[in-house]
Amino acid sequence: PALFMENARKGSIVSRANSIGSTSASSVPNTDDEDSDYHQETYKESYKDRRRRAHTQAEQKRRDAIKKGYDDLQAIVPTCEQQDFSIGSQKLSKAIVLQKTIDYIQFLHKEKKKQEEEVSTLRKDVMALKIMKVNYEQIVKAHQDNPNEGKDQVSDEVKFNVFQGIMDSLFQSFNASISVTSFQELSACVFSWIEEHCKPQTLRDIVIGVLHQLKSQLY
Repeated sequence: PALFMENARKGSIVSRANSIGSTSASSVPNTDDEDSDYHQETYKESYKDRRRRAHTQAEQKRRDAIKKGYDDLQAIVPTCEQQDFSIGSQKLSKAIVLQKTIDYIQFLHKEKKKQEEEVSTLRKDVMALKIMKVNYEQIVKAHQDNPNEGKDQVSDEVKFNVFQGIMDSLFQSFNASISVTSFQELSACVFSWIEEHCKPQTLRDIVIGVLHQLKSQLY
């Protein structure tokens, strides 16, 4: 009986010890789980900060690019550099820079069209001068082959004046009818001009008119 009572007392002590240990273990906080939650929250905040910072940098780059574009326009467009008395010394707004740029581009388009028209006119002049040159060379060659023919009748100056008057009259119609935009249009216009303005009757009327004009000048 004494041994039985001693074993029962030891079992009771061990049971109470186990009960106290389990209670203590349950009351201690789980530090591993808290560390995991803390690191996860820190990572989330760090990701948001990096994303916000990247967005801010991208937005700043976009604004810098726009500002540089407007600065380049002000440097390129001459009217943006001129003093605007209605604004004074204030910096030009973006709306004014854009409007002045549009006006300048429209001005350049008008100038380009004007220059193209001038080039077209000069091409017609060159074409007419080439025709006059060929005709004059033929006249000179014919005169060289027969130097005494008609020498006592008409001087070279009068011949040239007649020729010049005829060519001037032909060039007026040539300049009004010929288009030199392309080779096809030039070819078509030349043939139609020859058919319409170089008929024998038309040339006869031109020559008679030039002779009457020179006759009135000489006499």
